[in-house]
This record gives sequence, C-alpha cells and structure tokens, in this order.
Amino acid sequence: MKFDTEHPGTAQQPRLVLGAGIIALWCVAGCGASVKDKAPVANVEVTLARRAPISETISAEALVFPLQQAILTPKITSTIKTFEVQRGSHVRKGQLLAVLENADLSAASEQSKGEFEQAQAGYIATTGASLPEQIQKAELDAASAKAAFNAQQTVYDSRKALFDQGALPRRDLDAAEVALAQARSQYQQAAKQLDDLQRIGQEQTLKSATGQLSAAKGKYLGAQAQLSYSEIRSPIDGVVTDRPLFPGELATANQPLLTVMDTSKLIAKAHIAAALASQLKVGDAAQIKLPGDENASDARVTLVSPALDPGSTTIEVWVEASKPDPGIKPGMTVTITVTAQTVDDAIVVPAAALLKNPDDAPYVLIAGSDGIAHAHIVATGIRAADAVQILSGVNAGDAVITSGGYGLPDGTAIKTAAAKSAEASSEKD
Repeated sequence: MKFDTEHPGTAQQPRLVLGAGIIALWCVAGCGASVKDKAPVANVEVTLARRAPISETISAEALVFPLQQAILTPKITSTIKTFEVQRGSHVRKGQLLAVLENADLSAASEQSKGEFEQAQAGYIATTGASLPEQIQKAELDAASAKAAFNAQQTVYDSRKALFDQGALPRRDLDAAEVALAQARSQYQQAAKQLDDLQRIGQEQTLKSATGQLSAAKGKYLGAQAQLSYSEIRSPIDGVVTDRPLFPGELATANQPLLTVMDTSKLIAKAHIAAALASQLKVGDAAQIKLPGDENASDARVTLVSPALDPGSTTIEVWVEASKPDPGIKPGMTVTITVTAQTVDDAIVVPAAALLKNPDDAPYVLIAGSDGIAHAHIVATGIRAADAVQILSGVNAGDAVITSGGYGLPDGTAIKTAAAKSAEASSEKD
C-alpha cells in the first residue's frame, strides 16, 4: 500500500485505523485464549464411596453409679465399741464391720432365754403328764359312777318286784327310786366331765401351754434382735468407701455409720431425648469413657426406662460395664456411646462429604472423570460419627469430594490427586 506523503494527515490516519484493527483482531484471537487457559480450577480431596457396615451411635453424658451401694445405719443409739474395717477394706456379705456397746442388751437376752427354756419345760410337763392324769382320773370317776348307777338299778328292780307282789311297803320302793335317780345323775355328770376333758379340755390346755411357750419365745427372739442391732454387718460384697466416725464416739440411730459399694460393675445413668432413646433396647452394645480419654470400656444397655422423666421429658438409660476402666469412679461424669442399629452392607461416604443446599436438601459433590464437580441430591440413612449411609444418589466407587467442596458451585472445574492417579493408571493400562 502506498500513502501520499504530501498530505500527511490523510495518509497517517488510515494507517492508524489499520493498526487498531490489527490489535483488535489479535486480542480477539489471543486474549480470549489466555482467559480460557487461566479459568479457575478448585483443588479438592476425594474419597471413593464404598460398601461397608455402618452403625448408628448415640452419645450422651452420664453419671457413674456402683452396681450396689449400702449406707449402713444402726437401729439403736449406742457408743461405738470397735470397728473391724477401714476405708478401702474389701468386705463380704454378712461380714462383721462394727460393734456397739451391748452389755445391757446381752443381759436382757440371757434373761429372756431362761424364761423361754422354762416355758418349754412347762409345755412338755403339761402335754406329757398333767393332761393325761386328768383324763385318767375322769375316766375312773365315770366308771365308778356307772357301777353305782347299775347297782342302784338292780336294787330298784328287786324292790319293784317285791312291791308288785305285796311283800314290800310303798316307802321302801320310793326310797329305792330316789337312790336310783341320784345314781343316774352322778353317772351323767361324770360321763359329761370326761367327754368335756377329752374334747374341749385337752384343746384348751394345749392352747394355754402353747401360748405361754410362744410368748416366751417371742420375748427371747426380740431380745436377740436387739442384741444383733449392736453388730453392724455388710449386706453386700464390696468396698468400704466411707467411715465418718471413730471408736468411742456415739452412733446415733438412723444416721450413716458406714458405706459399702460394690464396684465390680459400674452403671452409667444418662438422660436421653425420647426420639433417640426409642431406638435403644436392653442388650445394645455400648462404651463408657472419661472426657478427653481415648480409652473406652466395653459395656451394654441394661435399662431403658419405660416412662419419661417428668422433670426433663427425657428417658433414663442405664449402661453397665462389667470390667470398667480403673480410672472411672462412682460419682464421675462420663460419656456413653451406644450402638443403636447396624447395617452390614451399606454405601458409605465420609460425613465431611455431606453438604446441604439452600433448600436444606442434602447433597454430595462427585468428582467426574471430566474434571468437573457434579452435585448429586442424596437420601441418607444411618449417621455415624465420621460416616453417613447413602440410600440413593451415589453408587459404590463414586469419587465424592470430602475437602474443598464447601460452597463450590455445580460444574466447577476441579483438580484432585485421586483423579490424576486414576488418569495415570488408565494411561498405563
């Protein structure tokens, strides 16, 4: 192209216009390519969704109690004579732990014992000797009265025959008749006395003797009971955890003297929301651990209360550890974790992969083979501490984004180490 040098204004202007067009064309062709090459790429970490067992766990704070506890209080007020144990002593059921002063009670027991033995002897004498003698005497009296009655009957019959023959005056017959009536009455009284003694007398005599024996026995047992109250024995196997008094001090009735705990097993009692507690049942596996401690003691659920706690509208759940961590003591606050349900073959992704959209719907981002993040709405099932069961929306083997996906739009270009490894692997194949 030739420009007119005589008119520099008109010659230079087209030249400038042409240069601008060339620059514009260069920007369209070159600048666009540069912007595309520098499109933002998100660095993310991925994990493959896999099939694996997953368990739903429920955690809560709980207060530790011993398996059994006995706060021993004396029934009588007396001075402490001796203590047979110290704090920390291991004791057995029925073992003597303390003795209170009991001299007066011992004397009363001996006295009542003597009265009881005397009543026993009287009972034996009454039932074995006195009563049979009375019955024997009544039998003899009845037999004698019967013989007298029979003899008088013979006299009357003889005189009646003589009177009928006219050989005996009337007054002799009347005298015989009166004598017969008296003999009959005596015989009837003797027979009735024998019958009463055999039927009623024997029963009442036995009742009287038995009553006296029972009264003496009751008094003796009462005295023995009072004496036993001065001896404090353990009702359970366990360890002495408290002994606030010392020998020589006054032990007051119904005031704590000793505390014994059975710590062979520990029970953690927690109050759990009804919706969560409804998933639990007796026998469920559990763990007990101290806050901040990684070591956990295996346990199991032993009680799910059938009713709500009226004060907190929660349900009390007991978790029992048969071999607790020695560091766990009654009265401590611990964390319990209970396995509510388990699915053996579930599609599982890390909990960090689960996100929620503005509509509060759960979704995950899947790293596609095209280097793009694809959002998938999912349905979830069991949630564990670090994993989630996916019911739909993800297949086993899908690469789900676990880090760097928060707030990442659907369709964003991504760069992952896993994708590079996969590409290298496929190129090698």
